[in-house]
Amino acid sequence: MFSSGFFLLPGIAAAQTGPSVVLAYLISGLLVLPAALSAAELSTAMPRAGGAYFFLDRTLGPLMGTVGGVGTWIALVLKSSFALIGMGAYLAIFVDLPIKPVALALIAAFTVINLVGAKETTGLQRILVVVLVAVLGFFVFQGLWNVAELPQQQFSEQFSPFMIFGLSGLFSTVGLVFVSYAGLTHVASISEEVKNPDRNVPLGMFLALGCTVSIYVAGVLVMVALLDPAAFHEDLTPVATAGQAFFDWLPEPTGLVLVVAAAIAAFASTGNAGVMSSSRYPLAMARDQLVPSGFSKLNRFQTPTLGILVSAGTMAAAVLLLDVASLAKLASAIQLILFGLLCLATIIMRESKLEYYHPGFRSPLYPWTQIAGVIIPVWLIIEMGWMPVLFTLGVIVLALGWYFLYAHRRVKRGGALFHVFRRLGHQADTGLHHELRQVIADKGLNAEDAFEELVTTAIFIDIDGDVSFEDAMRTACTSVSKYLPVDAEVLRECLSKEFDSELMPVSHGAAVPHLRVDSFEGTQLVMVRLSRGAWISEEKPGLPHARIYAILCLIGPNEQADGHLRLLAKLAARVDEPGFVDAWLDAADEARVKALLLPNEQFFEVVVEESGPSRLLLDKPVGEVDVPEGALVAWLRRDGKIEVPAPDTTIRRGDHVIFIGHPEAIEDLRTMLEA
Repeated sequence: MFSSGFFLLPGIAAAQTGPSVVLAYLISGLLVLPAALSAAELSTAMPRAGGAYFFLDRTLGPLMGTVGGVGTWIALVLKSSFALIGMGAYLAIFVDLPIKPVALALIAAFTVINLVGAKETTGLQRILVVVLVAVLGFFVFQGLWNVAELPQQQFSEQFSPFMIFGLSGLFSTVGLVFVSYAGLTHVASISEEVKNPDRNVPLGMFLALGCTVSIYVAGVLVMVALLDPAAFHEDLTPVATAGQAFFDWLPEPTGLVLVVAAAIAAFASTGNAGVMSSSRYPLAMARDQLVPSGFSKLNRFQTPTLGILVSAGTMAAAVLLLDVASLAKLASAIQLILFGLLCLATIIMRESKLEYYHPGFRSPLYPWTQIAGVIIPVWLIIEMGWMPVLFTLGVIVLALGWYFLYAHRRVKRGGALFHVFRRLGHQADTGLHHELRQVIADKGLNAEDAFEELVTTAIFIDIDGDVSFEDAMRTACTSVSKYLPVDAEVLRECLSKEFDSELMPVSHGAAVPHLRVDSFEGTQLVMVRLSRGAWISEEKPGLPHARIYAILCLIGPNEQADGHLRLLAKLAARVDEPGFVDAWLDAADEARVKALLLPNEQFFEVVVEESGPSRLLLDKPVGEVDVPEGALVAWLRRDGKIEVPAPDTTIRRGDHVIFIGHPEAIEDLRTMLEA
């Protein structure tokens, strides 16, 4: 995040507002908060690669996904071009070369690196980051020390007049320096690879924002306080100039070398990452059929050749055709629009009332935070002048035109926006519903979800005969009402509503209806095996017309929505596995049916005899059985019947004791109880 925004932009920005450039960086950092909060929420709800493009596509639909993808790509291209011009400027301190040709040469070099794969540069990248952070910390500390020693009058003169062009100049500059914070939400694009994204993605974003704002404000304050204003406003290497002013106690040119090394590290990191990242957006869009399939093809080094070449060519054109200030303005304008769309996407996701939209982090002060996040970018772009306004409109028109001319007929996907329409009586996009369910399944269960206990205590109903799907559901509801304090007709009506919604998970001959009931204690699973199958009504076009052999009905309390949805996603993922229904129909008894929902290595059955290792269980109450940690006695098969034993149930000779548990614990049981 520390590259052109710190090493190149401060002087250009100060020329627009004067010493209040320090305030502009601070305000800009605060105004990015709505977008950061929205990106954090979307990332924890949909931890998928693609960042802003993925969020916009899945919330506002492929039309706005195209705008988001094209906009993000252009923003990355412009920001990278801006950074490489900065790199050329700092290299020119030691080697007298024209800046733009150096930038073009750097684009060519980074293009080659990315075409052949950049795995070898990972170690170098880490070294560059360490050098950058160390020098920046040194620069800020030493600079603030020198500022503190300035005479009061000199300090006041450096900051007077504070706003040379008034509030209009200040807010125009706030928009200009927004590009400095563009990298803040990029962590969203790798949220799929982050461990515990519900915690670490928001934490990483806000720590990065706090650190970035602090260093930007402190560093720019140092430059304003120590540099001559007229020279500062024309300076493309202000950090090097400031470093020379207070690193004079180091042997010359050590201070200058340190600053230039940090700048080169920052620009090289941004330039290389810019070529790589910008090429991945056309790749993702090609896979979603929004751009030609050629952008999704990888070369023998597993890199997207066409995307890299197009991105690099566009960077070169931007360097040749635009001046430094224009690059910064246009990159900031596009970034502002993307930030606004992220806030709008969060509103759409919340208002869609999608059942599986359960972010691990929720933005505070909703919807006012997001409404502000939509309005502020538009206002700042207008403050920046006519060129950013026209450019932004041009990018949007270009993206919309491309969508209607090319992608519209190829893409059948909807978005969360359709679920808002559904609340008004229009059709919903069931694809997003199922995709979000898969996201929850991929996150996995929490320790407190107790999936094994849910399966072992499930109500099992075996129906051998012709029956309709609705009758099977009625039978399930009646069975639940016998064991739990809930009316069967209430359950049936609630399940009918989900059936009518056409969002019930149905796959490969299995259906997984569910409902949440107020004041319902615990979670109950009802398993219905239909040996002859039952047809789902043809009147539900949103559900597949299929014969159903397995119904797994999950009933839980409204108060525990997150855990309920994780369990539901786990069940849906299990029945979606190839061969599940065949194994379900072939299972000999209730215990083996239930065991199908658990991985094979978590299931173990032993017959208790008077001799052999199993005698250790004979005449013992279940609660006193010495079971390894991570395993439990799930069922007893006695006289041909399956029962869930109580702790005081005594194990007899001939009983089949069925254990479930973690693989290591089950293996220990096998060793202990098998002959």
